Amino acid sequence: MRTAERTAAGSLTRDVGAIGLAVFAVGMSFGAIGVASGLPAWAVITMSVVVFAGGAQFMAVGLVAAGNPFAAVFAGLLLNARHLPFGLAVADAVGAGWHRRLVGSHVLIDESVAFTMAQPDPASRRRAYWLTGVTLFLTWNVGGVLGVLLGEAVGDTDALGLDAAFPAGLIALLLPSLRDKQTRDVALAGALVAVVTTPLLPAGLPVLLALSGLLLPLVRRRPGGGGAAVARGGSEHGRGGDPC
Repeated sequence: MRTAERTAAGSLTRDVGAIGLAVFAVGMSFGAIGVASGLPAWAVITMSVVVFAGGAQFMAVGLVAAGNPFAAVFAGLLLNARHLPFGLAVADAVGAGWHRRLVGSHVLIDESVAFTMAQPDPASRRRAYWLTGVTLFLTWNVGGVLGVLLGEAVGDTDALGLDAAFPAGLIALLLPSLRDKQTRDVALAGALVAVVTTPLLPAGLPVLLALSGLLLPLVRRRPGGGGAAVARGGSEHGRGGDPC
């Protein structure tokens, strides 16, 4: 059992390290793009430490550079509203106590949630959450500082394909969960809603609307539990020994 636990811990560390390298590279790009857009170095570094939300930070830099800081704040809040249900899903992994809640909520990102949800037991969930959150916080901010120092030396993340590292990693983490039919149906329904609404709505809203996929099991469930009652009745009838 201990050997299995060590193997699982080693696999988790390796996977988190791989994602951390991608986060480090994207953080460097953000730092370089931030100062190239006209933001002072201290503002770029402070944003990474205080906000710690990659997609929202890139969007905020673009909107601030375009002269619309209020839109940057609103869009960032909208985009990160998905963290509310995320927090409920991993609350047990964060732990009790105000200090754990405070620090744990700050390192709550897509990757830390995905790694946590993929774990089979409470101890593994706690380890995955904190290892992922702290590792990515450090690599993102160290990368951001280096990017600021290097200025425009780091190129466009899209050209390097680094923007695909996060969704690819998340999909790989979620694949085991999709073996369950109900989970798979909910995920597909949410993805369909997001894809259909993305061209029509502002950034952030399609992700929130994708949560409507969670309503699918409720729609399928018959009121009053009639189907379950019929199944139980048929089973009891069969055990009753009625020759008919």
